[in-house]
Parts: sequence; structure tokens; C-alpha cells
Amino acid sequence: MSTGLRLLLFVLLAGAGGCVKKPAASTTDVAPVRHEHRPPHGGTPVVLGAEVYHVELVRDADTGRLQAFVFDGELENFIRSTSPSLEISAVVNGTTRTLVLKAIANPATGETVGDTAQFETQADWMKATGEFDGILQGITIRGTTFTAVKFNFPKGNDRD
Repeated sequence: MSTGLRLLLFVLLAGAGGCVKKPAASTTDVAPVRHEHRPPHGGTPVVLGAEVYHVELVRDADTGRLQAFVFDGELENFIRSTSPSLEISAVVNGTTRTLVLKAIANPATGETVGDTAQFETQADWMKATGEFDGILQGITIRGTTFTAVKFNFPKGNDRD
């Protein structure tokens, strides 16, 4: 047998001996992935339906303004609503207060009242109130109406 042939056999046999299949990684070592939604404005996420849509509530304590933005189920894309306003019943220190957030037109995006993803209101009591239990009375999005949606502000109602 020639030296070249011996060398080739040696390399092939050595390579075959080093080929060992590694055991599959255990799936119990991997922590479950938590499904989270991050509100783009840093506000409170309120889930509508089985995470079909979200409303993000954003409070400006200095002005008492409360804004609502309508998003898809992942809080990534604005979704327009035909609702001219949103009504929220807020329980503050045992007293129910009503917030009516009006639809906001935006010429830059072409949004109009009745076709917008943004709503807002102003209430002086919101300047000093950073927490309340609320009920979104109703909103219609793409032909589906969501009513009596309970949430806590600022915690929201997303269980994930």
C-alpha cells in the first residue's frame, strides 16, 4: 500500500471516529417565552376581545389630558375606528366620573372624525388622579363593537 493511500485511509478513519452525534437539547432547560405588548407611547394597554385590538391610554398629568390610541392586537399598527367618541366610566375614590374622549382628526395622516385611531379629552381631576378602575363603554372597530371593557388605570387588563 502506498504512503498516500495509507494517509488517506488514516484521515478517513480518524474523521469517522470523531463524528459523534450530540444529544438533543432538553426543552425543560428553556424558559417559556412571555408574550408581551409594549405600548408605543408608554401608556396603559387595554385589550379588546381576545387580543384582536388594543386601546392605549396615555395620561398627561400636567394638563389633565387623556389620550386613547387604537392599535392592532400586537400594539404595532394604528387601526382606525368609526366611533365619534369613547366613553369611560372611571371610579375614583368611590365616585364614578365620566370621561368622553372625542375622535381627533389628523390632516397629516388623512384621519377624520369617524375614521381615526386617536381620541382625547381633558379633565382637571385627571391632573391629580393617577389610578382608577374603568369601564370602556363601547368602541366600534372594523364593524365589531366592544362594550363594557373593564380595566385598571395604569395597570390595564392584559393578563400576559
